[in-house]
Amino acid sequence: MDTILLTLEIIGTVAFAVSGAFAAVRRDMDIFGVIILGLTTAVGGGVIRDLVLGLTPPRTFLHPIYALLSIAASVAVFLIARHGWTEKASGPYGITMLVMDSLGLGAFTVSGIATAIDTGEEHGAFLLIFVGVVTGVGGGVLRDVLAGETPYIFRKHVYASASILGAVLCVLLRGLNLTLAIALGMAAVVITRLLAAFFRWNLPHAGRAANIKGDEEQ
Repeated sequence: MDTILLTLEIIGTVAFAVSGAFAAVRRDMDIFGVIILGLTTAVGGGVIRDLVLGLTPPRTFLHPIYALLSIAASVAVFLIARHGWTEKASGPYGITMLVMDSLGLGAFTVSGIATAIDTGEEHGAFLLIFVGVVTGVGGGVLRDVLAGETPYIFRKHVYASASILGAVLCVLLRGLNLTLAIALGMAAVVITRLLAAFFRWNLPHAGRAANIKGDEEQ
């Protein structure tokens, strides 16, 4: 289990650090801002997870490898950006952001569940799913708040819903084979996110028309 957890968290850390650093570059932050946003995105969800589970101090502060990987990935993104790249939704930026964010979301969702199980406590299904989703989306929410944007989970395609789907699948299958449950849960999150982006799936919106009508009636 330790090896699986380490692998998942390394994948999630690097993926989310890259997505956070790209967001910082898009906001024209300096290298310090790029590193901080990449680091916060990469470790934020894990810190929240550990606090919910009562694991103090959080693993991030016990194992510097996560912070070092985040910083290295953020610096790499900064150097790539310095050499020029196109910020278009259909270009390298958009594709990289989508893939990295999807990988990070999937890896952290199932690693959150695996961490909760690894504590040895008898946690109910609801807590496991909650911890998995919080771990998956927590870093992205912190990234968007620090970047001055509406959190991704409230505005872009199927995001938190994909995390919930993967978490539920992982929890339901954990009794059969935990390794298989983790693999299928992560795959469900990543595939759902990519399909949602490709086919432009979205949850229902109230719509601007409804808001304008409501404002006029007040």
